[in-house]
Amino acid sequence: MTLGRKSPQGIGHGSCQHHHPYQGRSVLLTSMHGKQAAIADIFRSKLGMTLSCTTQIDTDQLGTFTGDIERPGTMYDTALAKARLGLADKTAVLGLASEGCFGPDPTFPFVALSTELMVFVDDERGLIVSESLVTHETNYASQTMMSCDDLNGFLDKVGFPGHALIVRPKTGSSVVFKGIQTDEALQDAMTRCACLNGGQGVIVSTDMRAHLNPTRMRVIRTLAQKLADRILTPCPNCQSPGFGTIGHEKGLPCLACGQPTHLIHHEICGCQVCDFREKRPRSDLRAWAQEGECAYCNP
Repeated sequence: MTLGRKSPQGIGHGSCQHHHPYQGRSVLLTSMHGKQAAIADIFRSKLGMTLSCTTQIDTDQLGTFTGDIERPGTMYDTALAKARLGLADKTAVLGLASEGCFGPDPTFPFVALSTELMVFVDDERGLIVSESLVTHETNYASQTMMSCDDLNGFLDKVGFPGHALIVRPKTGSSVVFKGIQTDEALQDAMTRCACLNGGQGVIVSTDMRAHLNPTRMRVIRTLAQKLADRILTPCPNCQSPGFGTIGHEKGLPCLACGQPTHLIHHEICGCQVCDFREKRPRSDLRAWAQEGECAYCNP
């Protein structure tokens, strides 16, 4: 493993005006939920690639947001499995897929957190390039309602009807109403769910499927840009595409006492093909931790 070698300047990010190994190629996106609307023009403008989409594959078999089908593996495992499903018939060798996860921020539990991951698979080179994006830009929310009167405020908060909803009984039934986008459909679903569980309450949640959630679609677009930039970045050692962050090194020093903290100090960049590794400063260029973030100064 090699650390510390500087990468060539002026190579990587930007448009595809310089020749790139994927320029003019086609990539197959595996998605049931219209993600091509957020990705296709990014891959075309940055990589010179044409994106096609297979909608005939049931990606829900790998898990659903409603939990009626549990996700068997990690986000990375699931996204890679989706891409592999698209490439299974061997008519394409370049595949693409993404996966999302939503919930409360572990540091600030009252704030929702969105995590998106996207993988690019090149079966010709035996290469897998992935990028992730963690952001508070999400309308993810879920609340128990006793009647339609309780919906006031919640609907504005989540952007209904531009963003769809999911309704289910709180107890007593596995019935789920998805993709709700009208007042009439929402009232009907709540009435039916209330009847199914004897007035124990109805859970109303945001539908996080991409084609029904414009906020999520914007995040997927940002992630597609991030992934395209990484694909454009060659390894300084072997020139394979996809050089980028593969890990982190903690120990950002405290400004007050100089001791290492739990915060990230360096990013470790690496190649998916050769064993070249490079240590770089944090992407935000932050050089010091504050006294309140230090276990020595603030035990």
